[in-house]
Amino acid sequence: MAHVTIVGGGPGGYEAALVASRLGAQVTLVERDGIGGSTVLTDCVPSKTLIATSDLLTDVSTAGELGVKVPASIRADLASVDARVLRLAQAQSDDVAHRLAASDVVMIDGTATIETAGSVRVETADGEHLIETDAILVATGAHPRVSPDAQPDGERILTWEQVYGLQELPEHMIVVGSGVTGAEFASAYNGLGAAVTLVSSRDRVLPGEDVDAANVIEDVFTRRGMTVMGNSRMASVVRTDAGVRVTLTDGRTVEGSHCLLALGSIPNTQGLGLEEVGVALDDAGFIAVDRVSRTSVRGIYAAGDCTGVLMLASVAAQQGRIAMSHLLGDAVHPLDLSKVSSNVFTSPEIATVGMSQKQVEESDLQIDVAMLPLASNARAKMQGVHDGFVKIFCRRGMGVVVGGVVVGPRASELIHALSIAVSASLTVDQVADAFTVYPSMSGSVAEAARRLHHIG
Repeated sequence: MAHVTIVGGGPGGYEAALVASRLGAQVTLVERDGIGGSTVLTDCVPSKTLIATSDLLTDVSTAGELGVKVPASIRADLASVDARVLRLAQAQSDDVAHRLAASDVVMIDGTATIETAGSVRVETADGEHLIETDAILVATGAHPRVSPDAQPDGERILTWEQVYGLQELPEHMIVVGSGVTGAEFASAYNGLGAAVTLVSSRDRVLPGEDVDAANVIEDVFTRRGMTVMGNSRMASVVRTDAGVRVTLTDGRTVEGSHCLLALGSIPNTQGLGLEEVGVALDDAGFIAVDRVSRTSVRGIYAAGDCTGVLMLASVAAQQGRIAMSHLLGDAVHPLDLSKVSSNVFTSPEIATVGMSQKQVEESDLQIDVAMLPLASNARAKMQGVHDGFVKIFCRRGMGVVVGGVVVGPRASELIHALSIAVSASLTVDQVADAFTVYPSMSGSVAEAARRLHHIG
């Protein structure tokens, strides 16, 4: 029986452990901070739980359009919200641990160091242990990047892992960074009722996302009272008597009660012994892997944010599954980033799959595009939804769906039809011919596909 040792208990690690166990391996999983890793305990699960409360308040704020009168004083009790966030995160961690235990995975609470491709030393509360193993998977994740000129204190200057200690809603939250994390938290605190200033070093929010989608989000942000400062780079953040002061590189300052730093992530690869055993890292410290999650050292695999391939929990999980399938001789489908679906949990959400608008414009392929505003959808009218759209990309002459974008409420759910289409190389006619419920938001997906019929 093969023995696999997994370092890191996030999605890349625990999904790999479950696959390895099903394939007959003996599995040991080492995690120092809690089963589920940062994804479950401090990042994805907590942030989306916070966003769920924010989304509810956003819906309530527009209830008047649907003929419902609500008191103007409705607001979130942040202490209760954050307590729920942490409670649900721990419950999810416990559920994952239960699944692992039921699959006979040995879980060790400790800090691992890789000594060779066949041995891992683990420091635990009761001493050091040496694990002899046939293969190793590194899935140690990443942590928030901070700046020497903006040091988090956990009270007023915060990383996204520290916000759940707040007991009261910030009077004025300054969010530095307009990528996915920054935009999500800016949207969340705006929905919760805080004044929000979003400091973006680029000319628009979400510079890595579809331009049409980002423009919708920025328009919604400003309509809801958020201050968006484009082309504004942070120089420093300091505490003041009243809160915080953010100084920009052009000398301007912004005063607020709190500052949330969303400056990107740093891989958790230092101190693991990776370089000592020959595992190649890039200049930023990410582990270099191929499409089946192999590192440069035979018998050592890596998955998740520590690889920097695409920092999504779903990708981490897939990398972990692929690694174990490759190691243990099961059928392997190498990671295909052209079929990945992802979501930005702003309000409204942005969901994407496959080719992006930028890739379409830079490609030599002939691509046709259909874009349909959600405002024309009957269900959207009923629910008071005014912002959002469905966009589909397909190969000209063939009609094969190669990508899509959905902006709207629960876009993360609507994108699944397009994700299946991209994954299975369906044509726009096949998407259009599938029945959709009337009225439904999904009807706009079929209608957008229908509009490509005469072209494709």
